[in-house]
Order: sequence, then structure tokens, then C-alpha cells
Amino acid sequence: MDFSNKNVLITGGSRGIGKAIAIAFAKQGARVAIVFHSNRSAADATVKELNGSGHIALQADVANPVEVEQAVNSVIAEFGTLDIAVNNAGIGIMHPLATTAFEDWQAAWKKTIDTNLLGPANVCFCVAKHMIANGGGRIVNVTSRGAFRGEPEQPAYGASKAGLNMLMRTYGETVKARGVIVAVIAPGTVDTEDYMNAEDPSTIPENYNRQIAMNLLAPRSAIGSMIDLIDGLTIDDIGGLH
Repeated sequence: MDFSNKNVLITGGSRGIGKAIAIAFAKQGARVAIVFHSNRSAADATVKELNGSGHIALQADVANPVEVEQAVNSVIAEFGTLDIAVNNAGIGIMHPLATTAFEDWQAAWKKTIDTNLLGPANVCFCVAKHMIANGGGRIVNVTSRGAFRGEPEQPAYGASKAGLNMLMRTYGETVKARGVIVAVIAPGTVDTEDYMNAEDPSTIPENYNRQIAMNLLAPRSAIGSMIDLIDGLTIDDIGGLH
């Protein structure tokens, strides 16, 4: 893969899968803009880790369309064009319906839907305008297995991701004739910290130990597979789940 002269925007790019994707793109020559919500120090540290120069970090709440538009416009002003956008930012709030007070349940649902569903929509709509004007591009949305099987402790999370899948499938159909590829990928939980190869098992957090034991943790190499997938996307892949 060679992403030289390609410009990439990644939401939630200061940690976890977003950070790993940013590093992978930068290693392949891309210029990367990461969009973060609140942790400036983590975002700046991530930019310093990226291969090469010219990478930037921008603060925006993806649930706020004004902030998203400002961030995307800043990326365009800095890079000139945008070739790939990865909607990775998301949250998961523990709030089982049967045991959560209505007010807390309602607030958790609103925050989750605003971030995980409306947030990617805000990014998608702003980014697509620039891509269409420049002849096309790729918008990739990170979903979750929770969209398909549901998690009793996180019902809003699963609902938000199921909604994301449908939204991007239908939106992809509306922009494909104008050269924009919109895809949804479900990488699962990726071992971005490489806990699976830890020399000292006591350093592995308990939640990761459980996922390793249940064979639910994808190895760090999955990030490379995601980049391969993004590199090979075509218009025919719109509407599919990868």
C-alpha cells in the first residue's frame, strides 16, 4: 500500500483503534488529521507518534454540527483536499433498561445516539461536500458486533450502531454516482495495546483478559487488514458490511 499524497481524517484518533489507524496510514505516507473531543494532550502525543510531518489534531465534538464543520474546513484549508475520512469516534454507556432510572436512561440514550449516530452523519455530510467537489473519496464508518446481537448492559450502543449501519448504507446510495464511496466496517475489539503478547499477564486489564479467554479480541494485525480493506474499496462495496 502507498498512501503518499493522500489526506486522511480520523475521528476519535487519539487512542484505541482510531490511533492505531492513524499510525498505520501515516506509515504508508498519508497526511493525517485526527479529530478529538477533549483530551488535547493525548491528541498531541498521537500526532508526535505519526510517521513523517504535516499531521494535525483538531478539537471537535462530533455531535455538534457547527464544530464538525469548522474542523473539516480547517482540514481542507491545511491539506487542500481530503481523500479518506474514518468515522471512529464513539461512546458506550452502561445502562441496562431494567435497572436504570428513567432520567438516567433517557440521558444515556440521547448522548449515545448523538455521538454514535448523529456524529458520524455530521462528519459524513460535511466531508462529502468537499469530496464531491474534488471528484470523489472514501468515507469509512466503524461499527460494532453490538449492532447485530445486542448487549443487555448497553442497549443504546447497539441501537446506535445498527442505526449507523442503515444510515450509511442509504447515504452511500445517494452519493455513489458522484464518486464518493461510503462503507461500514466491523473490526470487533482490536488488541491495539498488544495485550495478547504481554510478557507479564498481570499487566493485562481484567476486561481484556475476559475477551482473550472468550476469543473475542482481534489481534493488532487487524488494523493492517482494515487499511488493506479501505485501500481496496470500490463503488460496488457500498451497502455491504465488511
